[in-house]
Amino acid sequence: MQEKSSPPLRDASTVILVRENRGQLETYLLRRSRKSGFMGGLYVFPGGVVDDQDRDPAFWKSRIDMALPEVANRFCNAGLNLENAVGFSVAAIRETLEEAGVLLASSKGKTRTDFQKMANLRLEKGLSDDWFKKSMAEQDWPLLFSSLGCWSHWITPERMKKRFDTRFFLVSMPGDQACVPDNLETTQGIWISPGTALEKNLTSEVPLSPPTVVTLTDLSKFDTLEELKNITKDKNWGDTIAPVIYQTDQGPVILEPWDPQFGSRESVEFKGLEGKVLPPGGKFSRLWCDKGIWKPVDL
Repeated sequence: MQEKSSPPLRDASTVILVRENRGQLETYLLRRSRKSGFMGGLYVFPGGVVDDQDRDPAFWKSRIDMALPEVANRFCNAGLNLENAVGFSVAAIRETLEEAGVLLASSKGKTRTDFQKMANLRLEKGLSDDWFKKSMAEQDWPLLFSSLGCWSHWITPERMKKRFDTRFFLVSMPGDQACVPDNLETTQGIWISPGTALEKNLTSEVPLSPPTVVTLTDLSKFDTLEELKNITKDKNWGDTIAPVIYQTDQGPVILEPWDPQFGSRESVEFKGLEGKVLPPGGKFSRLWCDKGIWKPVDL
């Protein structure tokens, strides 16, 4: 029998919104609608697919706070050309507005009411696909590309029903705005520390997607926002993270690229996974889906 071909990759952007609250680093997570065909019911960072309207350097160059050579210098690594770098960046800002109600744009000449109007506009029914592009042109909103930091580059495993080539951006939450989920694609939003989110994932209170588990584990190493920003200010996309997924009699298991058996031609054995679950925050290279909850497991 011929093996079913993998679905095509679609470009996507994800934004890790972070803030410091009472001396503790927190990040914003959204719960995807259970009706969603991808990661339904799981908590993720804001994000979505790059639209054609996002890829237009000629249009956006006068509507961002960085010159195009600066954009190229910051984002055009790991195989990105300028058009794609602009597309991923615009999509990151657009999706953060659409899903979380936060607009990463200059406040010069704007009021809090102006930002709130944009947050409300995204909830209107019947908006055209290019509503964001039109709004940015009509209302003169310089987008804050300078607020976007490179974090990681993910490619969805081949056996997933939907596959994405995703750039993860790190962004400090603007102090004068508030996150509000759209209640369409996302049904609930929470600010939570990485460590607490990882703990609540294991108890099924805050079920996380696999990339979210990995990202929060990395973020849990930082105590303050300043520490995080200092270490990541010159960060690039890094090595592409393209996990593989195995179907086992105990449930799906994902192997990350740093797993000792990743890419091995020998068969990979999965035994006694229920006894191999690791505590949150530690090193791991495998994730096991136990009744819908992705848990880090030992080899």
